[in-house]
Amino acid sequence: MNADPVVMEHFPAPLDRGQSDALIERIEAGFEANGFGLWALELRDSGEFIGFAGLAVPEFDAHFTPAVEVGWRLAHGAWGNGYATEAGQAALDFGFERVGLQQVVSFTTASNLRSRAVMERLGMTHDPADDFEHPGIPDSDPLSRHVLYRRLLVEGFAVL
Repeated sequence: MNADPVVMEHFPAPLDRGQSDALIERIEAGFEANGFGLWALELRDSGEFIGFAGLAVPEFDAHFTPAVEVGWRLAHGAWGNGYATEAGQAALDFGFERVGLQQVVSFTTASNLRSRAVMERLGMTHDPADDFEHPGIPDSDPLSRHVLYRRLLVEGFAVL
């Protein structure tokens, strides 16, 4: 999945095996450090691995960090079935109800319309004043410009 250029279209480059393994190590370390992380997603009927989704702490400095992010990455064959939205909502529920978060963010390249649509279906809001240049991507790269979405918890209720 991480080596698929279609899946990785909105990332600087597909990952090789070593980079993908390092990502898994960072995900596992996130569970240890934070008590939450990115869950492996499988189809209920077959057990087929289709991707990951969940909560993570961004590892870079930006105007909105420290923060907790909801994110997802699905194999191309799993797109268009609502899995990202379903898993994203489960992660938000977990974050607000079990972790006690007051806010969750999500971000992607400005051109990633599929992920932006998931963020909107999750009730996240976008303020263009929050958009930013990703510090891990050169400013000259078209993928540098990122949009930020937020979902807040107010008085025990997630704000839609």
